[in-house]
Amino acid sequence: MIRDLHNKLINQAITSEKLTEEYFAKIEEKDPEIKAYLSLNKEFALDKARAVDGKIKKGEEIGLLAGIPCAIKDNICVENLPTTAGSKILENYIAPYDATVIKKLKKEEAVFLGKTNLDEFAMGSSTENSAYQLTRNPHDATRVPGGSSGGSAAAVAAGECVWALGSDTGGSIRQPASFCGAVGLKPTYGLVSRYGLIAMASSLDQIGPITQTVEDAAIVLTRIAGADRNDATAMKSAETVYENCLSGEIKDLRIGLPKEYFEGEGLDSKVKEIIERAAQKYEKLGAKLVDINLPSSEYALATYYIIMPCEVSSNLARFDGIRFGKSIEKEIESEKNLVLKEIYFKSRARYLGKEVKRRIMLGTYALSAGYYDQYYKKAQKVRALIKKEFEETFKKVDIILGPTAPTSVFRIGEKTQNPLEMYLSDVYTVTANIAGLPAISIPAGSVKIEDKNLPVGLQLMGKWFDEEKLLNAAYSFEAGK
Repeated sequence: MIRDLHNKLINQAITSEKLTEEYFAKIEEKDPEIKAYLSLNKEFALDKARAVDGKIKKGEEIGLLAGIPCAIKDNICVENLPTTAGSKILENYIAPYDATVIKKLKKEEAVFLGKTNLDEFAMGSSTENSAYQLTRNPHDATRVPGGSSGGSAAAVAAGECVWALGSDTGGSIRQPASFCGAVGLKPTYGLVSRYGLIAMASSLDQIGPITQTVEDAAIVLTRIAGADRNDATAMKSAETVYENCLSGEIKDLRIGLPKEYFEGEGLDSKVKEIIERAAQKYEKLGAKLVDINLPSSEYALATYYIIMPCEVSSNLARFDGIRFGKSIEKEIESEKNLVLKEIYFKSRARYLGKEVKRRIMLGTYALSAGYYDQYYKKAQKVRALIKKEFEETFKKVDIILGPTAPTSVFRIGEKTQNPLEMYLSDVYTVTANIAGLPAISIPAGSVKIEDKNLPVGLQLMGKWFDEEKLLNAAYSFEAGK
């Protein structure tokens, strides 16, 4: 998709300005129902598009992303644009600087159409926790797009942008990509800078692309990866051109099938059947299937839902109406004489949503005196165990295959009354974040529910910083070579 559009631009079969206008027209047509975008950036986008067209007319070389319209999840800072993180507490926040990934994309002359909807502070699996609007799945408007990057995934699936950026803390790129029938890549922790991403859980967060094809994901990754002096965890320099690694040849690639991913409770039988067919397809393509065990996976979800809320509690402490965020004092004249502590409490009570408060309270409790060792410290030990288990497993296999989510797309409101049921949407995705592994979700098929064909995603996990092999394996499946 990106390469085709790039070739049309340089051959002057189309212009970036015309292309950008077409995407804004699609947004105008479709987004009143889908509600993927929180804000649009039309004037800036068209200015950038015209600048790219000017370069092409002069015969200057442009990169693959130049003049290509994209969307950005609204927890990634873009200078002079709103960055709400889907929360009322940041309703008036205009980012004063660019995230590192945005700086890189601006150098590439990408065209930013706007900022997409998300679960508040990226906390959710359905985008129903946004403080602003409910995003709908383009395949069935009665169903969720997944979360927390639901706006980005829905925008890509609805054709409202060519590609989008999301963030992934426990599956927030891969699960909505699966639900919307897109490609979603979570890079290795440390491959892409997190500077300028509004932090949810700093040891788990990672920025990555949601695209229409595997090649598109590789193209975007090449241009956002790399070390960053503003992020001490961004430790790999950007040298690999990932789109050049897509040969499609996977003869003798060892693909691990974890027993725990196929026999666990809650896995829908239709989803299981599609993933098993995908594994058989890999075997026909020349890969070797290897049965493996990941026994510590049983504890992954519990481990994640201790570590993540603890980091949420710490990271969101700054949004108190004084240092950051809207203040109750500024909003209501009668509150002018509040003491500082009351401003904190009342501002957070009014402007933070229910799910955010739930996770802050869980995390604060787990970190409190007498419970730190019992919960947080123990979870970190299990995290180390899970990582060690993957290290041993990757001595036997190259890639691990399984479902992205245990079910296909669920209905809006179906799981909002039961947070534990909602959390189970992440059961197959959280392990990659806990261990820092790269993982990708690619469309594997669809299930027919009533009169709709609803997407099902296949998840592949690779070794640390081995995105080349991971992307090539995904590309092989997509191309059917």
